[in-house]
Amino acid sequence: MANLNKVFLIGNLTRDIELRSTQSGTQIAKFGMAINRRWRGQDGSQQESTCFVDLTAFGRQAETLGKYVRRGSPLFVEGRLEYSTWQGQDGTKRSKLSVVVENFQFLGGGQSQGGRQGGGSGEGFGGASSGPSGTGGTQEGGFGEWGEGGEIPF
Repeated sequence: MANLNKVFLIGNLTRDIELRSTQSGTQIAKFGMAINRRWRGQDGSQQESTCFVDLTAFGRQAETLGKYVRRGSPLFVEGRLEYSTWQGQDGTKRSKLSVVVENFQFLGGGQSQGGRQGGGSGEGFGGASSGPSGTGGTQEGGFGEWGEGGEIPF
C-alpha cells in the first residue's frame, strides 16, 4: 500500500524565526504559523477558526527564511508531518506533531518595515530544496514561478 506524507499551508507567522546552527554548521529555523479557516454555519453565519502549527526548516531555506520573514509575514509552505516524542522534566511522556519545510513561497507584496518581507522572490518552488542533511538541489517538477508579486494563479 502506498503512503503519502505531504502538507500544504498558507498562513501568517506567529513569531519571528528562531535561527540556530548545528555543530556541523547546518542552519535550523523554527517558527510558528497561524492558518485561518472560514465557513458558513448551519444558520448561515460566518464562522472562523485558527490552527496554530509549528514548523522547522533546514539549511539554505532556514537562512533565507531567517533573513526575509518575520512575525505576521504571509507564507506558503509545502512540507511533511513529523511526530516527535520525548520525556518531560516531570517524567511524563510528551509528543508533538509539526511540519518540516520542504519548499516555500513568499506571499504578500512589497517591502514592509525594515524591508524583511519578501514579495514572491527567493526560495520556493523552482528554487533550491534542502533537508536536514543541508544538501541542496533543484526542485524538479515544481510548480514553477507564480505570477508577478507572488500571486497564486487561481
